Amino acid sequence: MAIAGSSRPCHGQGRLVALLLTLMLLAGCASRDLATQDPRPGEGLSIERALILATAEGALGTPYRFGGNSPEGLDCSGLVELAYRSAGIPVPRTADDQFRTLPEARQARPGDLLFFGDRRKATHVGIYRGDGQMIHAPGSGRKVVSVPLDVAYWQDRFLGAASPAP
Repeated sequence: MAIAGSSRPCHGQGRLVALLLTLMLLAGCASRDLATQDPRPGEGLSIERALILATAEGALGTPYRFGGNSPEGLDCSGLVELAYRSAGIPVPRTADDQFRTLPEARQARPGDLLFFGDRRKATHVGIYRGDGQMIHAPGSGRKVVSVPLDVAYWQDRFLGAASPAP
C-alpha cells in the first residue's frame, strides 16, 4: 500500500491492522461463555435458593439507590446481599468482592450470581432467575428488573458465575 503522492509503502498501517486483529483475537479468547443450567422437571431447588429467588422477585420494581441494600432502594450488590441474607447466607458487599471471594460455578443455576465487568474488575452482579433471565438493579433512575441474558451486551461483559447457595 502506498501513500498518495508517495512511492513508499505505508508499513505503519499494516502493523496497525495486524495489531488490531491480534487484540480482537485475544479479546475473543479471554471471554467466558455464559452457561446456565435450569432444574429438570420434577427436580426442585434447595430452600435457600427458593428464598433467594423469592426475595429477588419480591424486589422487582424497587428503585435503584447507590449503596442501597434494603427494600427502600437497592444497587446491584445490595440486591444480592438482601436476597442472600433472607436465606441466611452472608456475602461480601461489593460486586467485585463477591466475584473474587465466592465459589465459582461453571454453569449458573437459579439463585446463582452472574458477574459482569471489564476483565479487571466485576462492576455489576445479578441473580440468575432461570429460563435465561437475570434479576438485577440496573442503575440510577431505574428499578430492579428481570432481563434476558441472550443479549450481546451481557454476553460481551460476562466474567463468571458464583454459587454460594447449596
